[in-house]
Amino acid sequence: MKLTVPSFLLLCVLFACCAAHAADPQAYKVELASVGNDDIDQTLKATSDLISLRTSAPVSPFGLIARARSDSDRLKTALESFGYYESQVVVHINGKLLTDPSLGDTLTALPKGSTAQVAVSFTLGTLYHLRRVDIDTEGEVPLDARETLGLKSGQPATAAAVLAGGARLLSALQEQGYAFARVDSPIAYEAADAPVLDLSFHVVAGRKVNIGEIHIEGLKRVHEPLVRRRLLLHAGDVYKPSAVEAARRDLLALNVFAQVSVQIGKQEDESGGVPVTFKIVERLRHAIALSAAYSSDLGGSGGATWTDRNVFGNAEQLTFAASVINLGGSDTTGTGYDTSVKYLIPEFLHRDQSLQFALTAIKQQLQAYDQTAKTASVTLSRKLSSIWSVSAGLSTTVETIIQNTSVTTDPNGQIVPVPQTFNYTLLASPLSLNYDSTNLPTPLDDPRRGFRGSLSVTPTLAIGHPNATFLITQFKVATYFDLNNLLPIAPGRSVLAARALAGIAEGAGELSLPPDQRFYAGGTSTIRGYGYQLVGPVFPQTNIPVGGTAITAGGLEFRQRFYSSWGAVAFVDAGQVSASLKPLHSDVRVGAGAGMRYYTPIGPIRFDIAVPVGRRPGEDSFEVYIGLGQAF
Repeated sequence: MKLTVPSFLLLCVLFACCAAHAADPQAYKVELASVGNDDIDQTLKATSDLISLRTSAPVSPFGLIARARSDSDRLKTALESFGYYESQVVVHINGKLLTDPSLGDTLTALPKGSTAQVAVSFTLGTLYHLRRVDIDTEGEVPLDARETLGLKSGQPATAAAVLAGGARLLSALQEQGYAFARVDSPIAYEAADAPVLDLSFHVVAGRKVNIGEIHIEGLKRVHEPLVRRRLLLHAGDVYKPSAVEAARRDLLALNVFAQVSVQIGKQEDESGGVPVTFKIVERLRHAIALSAAYSSDLGGSGGATWTDRNVFGNAEQLTFAASVINLGGSDTTGTGYDTSVKYLIPEFLHRDQSLQFALTAIKQQLQAYDQTAKTASVTLSRKLSSIWSVSAGLSTTVETIIQNTSVTTDPNGQIVPVPQTFNYTLLASPLSLNYDSTNLPTPLDDPRRGFRGSLSVTPTLAIGHPNATFLITQFKVATYFDLNNLLPIAPGRSVLAARALAGIAEGAGELSLPPDQRFYAGGTSTIRGYGYQLVGPVFPQTNIPVGGTAITAGGLEFRQRFYSSWGAVAFVDAGQVSASLKPLHSDVRVGAGAGMRYYTPIGPIRFDIAVPVGRRPGEDSFEVYIGLGQAF
């Protein structure tokens, strides 16, 4: 048959269309059968390319077959890692086995837009166990290091357990000074007469060595003597990876380095020790931070902070902060400010000891009182261990406080409050003991376990009207419990948090204390659901909060994370303000609520709504709190 040019072109077009149809992506769905073990099921699902690439990497019909064949091998390897070396993986596509020669034609013949059905089933077979575990050594391997292998005859021959044992053995050797020890991947021998494996680990211990020369690279403005003084690692110490890592974290704690990495030498230096090099990247010297928060009781606030992190090259910090506060809150009567200048000297006369000078000025107009105050203070802080710290200081405050303590009648017969002005000079010596086992790099991070607690004692002399000498003692504690210890959930997803507060002022009566030194409750730091400072006794004619000489409060909060960035909380708070620490049932107030969390690299953004339980006349029906970081 003779083809004309137009006929030939038409055939080419038809051929191209057919080829294009054959190369169209083949949509498919995957069903992985369960093997009856959640851990194995989750691992198989995570291992499967058929699942992970289904929407992100479309394939042609023949590409689907190739992907399924590759998946079969991957899934078989995953099952073997759990000790099922006789397992089988069977894949059907539209009812046909992968080995069926007609499968390709079946898929290419599917109508355009059809979805192929992929079914994967498993036969586990016999679970293999370990029979004998040998260590073939070159050099001396201490007995206690051998015992860290932790593999025993009769346990399931899972890859994770075997590899973890080898890693523990290597870590134990290095921790005892064998810096160049090597633990090779184990060799497994399958027994011919039983479903058991014999393992052999080849270990090269090498020579026990000390820390050699310590090098520091990357310093620009920070002085090297400061870094050397900070290091607890010294040449001649027995080599321990844990000590090297502790030294790295110590340098980061100076707050002037963005990154500290460690490079361990591959061979001994001239001193016969292991050379260690700390590679340092300094943080930007200057930083500006903006802040904002809102609560329906105190209103909005916003401010800026400027910091020089390294004033003279020894990690001294100079910080200027200024905020506008009390923007439109229901329990405020006007806008105020909060400003401060702080100068911190780290490593002052002793390692882990700092000296801080501070000047602060605050103006706040609250329902309880109006305050304008200026404070100068100096504080010496000492870190006793990774969880304990203490501080002691001296401060002087000059302040003016205006409080409506009574009422009168104006010429028109209207009842109006009578403001009373108090001028004080406060001389205080605050002392505190702090405990923190949450092991978090910053207070804004989300605690999942451990305790935080503090005990503060502040003897104070108030020169004013009237003069008073008193002692204020406060105890605060918060604890966090990760529910993954009780439930089959991932760590950090569900956390139960609790807090408690107790405080008492001794040496002065309720009205002898300056108003700002009394205890108040209500608000995000004590009892959510009530206005700021509005829980406690009030002046009878004005309903203005009096404050008290004692406070007890506590709260319980359940925190649940969703996906990677979202979370929710439910909470209940309770407490009272009185003249003693003994709780009186009639004075205890309770608030409850819920909130959302959005987790960012610098901490969770908090949005809470709380209501008073047993609301009384005049109290707000609810309160809203927005801020950065958890409530406690």
